[in-house]
This record gives sequence, C-alpha cells and structure tokens, in this order.
Amino acid sequence: MSLLAKTGSLETRYENIHKDLIDACRRGDRNAQFKIYKLYYKAMFNTSLRIVNDTAEAEDIMQESFLDAFQRLESYSGQGSFGSWLKRIVVNNSLDSLRRAKDTVSFDEEGVNLPEEHEDNHEEEIRFQSQEVMKAIQLLPGEYRIIISLFLLEGYDHEEISGILNISNQLSRTRYSRARQKLLTILKENKYKNIFIYN
Repeated sequence: MSLLAKTGSLETRYENIHKDLIDACRRGDRNAQFKIYKLYYKAMFNTSLRIVNDTAEAEDIMQESFLDAFQRLESYSGQGSFGSWLKRIVVNNSLDSLRRAKDTVSFDEEGVNLPEEHEDNHEEEIRFQSQEVMKAIQLLPGEYRIIISLFLLEGYDHEEISGILNISNQLSRTRYSRARQKLLTILKENKYKNIFIYN
C-alpha cells in the first residue's frame, strides 16, 4: 500500500473517530449525547470563554451550542472533524452573544486606517509562559481579544475569520497585527510588574 493511501486511510479514520457515537446521537440516544458532551465540553467552554471573557456567559453559550449541535446533526456531513464543526457553532454563538449584549466590540471597517501589508523582518522574538499569555489575552479590548483567539488559539486563518466576523480579509489582518502588538505590550509591561498570579 502506498504512503498516500495509508495517509488517506488514517485521515478518514481520524475524522470519523466518534462516528458511532455521532450516529447514535442522530437517533436521539441520550447516553451517546452525554458521552459526546463529556468529550468536547472543556474545549468548547474554553473556546467560548476566550471570546466572551465571562465564565457564566461562556457556560450558557456552551450549553446552548451543544443543544444546537444535537438538533442540527443532520447538517454534519462527516467529512471534516466533528470537533471543528462543533467549534464553529460555539464561535458563532459566542459572537452572537456579544452582539446581543451590545458589547463594545466593533467589527466595522469605518474609522480604521488600513495600512499596506508588509513583513517586519526585525520583529522581536519574546518567549512568555503560556499562563501569562492567556491572562494577557483576557486584558485585550474585545475586538483584539476575538481576533487573537480565533487566529492563534482556534486555528482559523484570516479568510475564515473575515467570513465569521463579516469583515474584509485586510481588516482581519490589520486587527490581528494591532492585537499582537497590544498583546506584546501588555506582556512586556506585566513581566516587570509581576502581576500574574500562579496557581
């Protein structure tokens, strides 16, 4: 068997790793739904929390998202991973929650000066512990926190983010660049203030 065939086989197996559980969920099996919930609960909660920055709200969104997912399982084709499909529901519900709450987050291009794209070959490389980074992300303004979370933590590219947020690809890149600079500033400042508390 060729390496390509083996790789394709592994990808199919990986993408459908919970196929039996998902099929049982489609039939309304409560035990299967609970097992899926347990498998994905923590990751989906963290995804929502990084966007809304509120524990109670993230919990509500996560619960709502699982209900949505179980009701819309017929729309899951099984071609991609179930986790990615579920995460998209969580991200959309989290953004909807911010919009309903009329959060200070703005996704509009008005008033944003879009600079020409360029590569900064002399960007300073700074290493921070992951706990510091996560806490610093929580301190970012809403629109920056969302862009950083979607790009760095959730793994969406700018084309996907522009679709999710209904903004231009260029604005997504601009917001990400500014968010990254703001994040680095916060990390540098707080490194010396030692404000982060470790558990």
